[in-house]
Amino acid sequence: MQTAIKTNTSFFSVEKHSTKSYAQSSLPAILSLFSGAGGLDLGFKLEGFGISLAIDISHAAIKSHKRNFPNSNSVCANLIDLGPQGVLDALLNNIPPKTKLGVIGGPPCQGFSRANNQSTADDPRNTLPKLYIEIIKKLQEVFEIEFIVFENVLGIRDKKHAQTYSSLIHDIDLLGFDLNEHELCATDFGVPQTRKRIILAAMSKGKGYLDVVPRKNTGIFTVKEAIGGLEPPVFYSKDIKSTEIPVHPNHWTMKPKSYRFSTPMEKWSTSRRSFKVLKWDRPSPTIAFGNREIHVHPSATRRISIYEALILQGFPKNFVLEGNLSEQVEQVSNAVPPPVARSVAAAVKQSLLKERHEF
Repeated sequence: MQTAIKTNTSFFSVEKHSTKSYAQSSLPAILSLFSGAGGLDLGFKLEGFGISLAIDISHAAIKSHKRNFPNSNSVCANLIDLGPQGVLDALLNNIPPKTKLGVIGGPPCQGFSRANNQSTADDPRNTLPKLYIEIIKKLQEVFEIEFIVFENVLGIRDKKHAQTYSSLIHDIDLLGFDLNEHELCATDFGVPQTRKRIILAAMSKGKGYLDVVPRKNTGIFTVKEAIGGLEPPVFYSKDIKSTEIPVHPNHWTMKPKSYRFSTPMEKWSTSRRSFKVLKWDRPSPTIAFGNREIHVHPSATRRISIYEALILQGFPKNFVLEGNLSEQVEQVSNAVPPPVARSVAAAVKQSLLKERHEF
């Protein structure tokens, strides 16, 4: 019978998932593809995995990754340009051949997102899962790939993307992995956000590894519990200095310009997703989307700050994003909530160590 673990927003005071203590070197090294600022990476780091190399196309995201993972190598590169051989070469600069390796990452999801009404099966971004597979195949020539973790939106399984998704599943099997497919919601892992994602966790075949079953956690559930006690953020200006931002370097947001912010909320049009107002007594919807259209604070007087978004994503309070406001919105929007990532990492570790726990 499962018993949930209690977490909180500073979390990571969370109980150990395993009954043993393992040196970081006893676990496979991690290659993080499409790493972003490192939400997925953070979950694996907290479970004792070392992030040997992280690659992302965004300069700001890699700057954030370097700040928050100072002992890892973070590289800004376009994986399409780099290609499988380029990834292999970069990894060989960090770890020796035959190293045991885990590959994690979530290719950009906009082409599969249900929020993108213009998404089509032939969106160029939809080729990235195939690239992910090609990179793993190349790495298998030199390294021992023990597991892979692939994250994406639910829309990747929709009918119009069926060929892409079925090819992904088929290719994972051909590469020699036993697949575990999960649809996870962040609210089941102590994160106050109804963010649903597909997680594919695949373990190397023939080694007796157990199924990967992420363990659910309890924790903060509502927006009020998460950010209700924070003082207001500062509004963005070109000349703002980090020392002028209260509470946290990312506690800033855009100055309200729309007439809506000075109009009673009951008069707002509810049809525009770009003005979605958070409710104090509910979890947040998926935290943000493009063009700085981060959700509106429950007061309906402003948008939430980047720091408030980080908290609603389950990031620890010492995690800081670099870049301008738009770049920070993109990073927090694209991130895997770290508590979800940690539960996945803990389940992978259990599988690797062939420990079957009864909770």
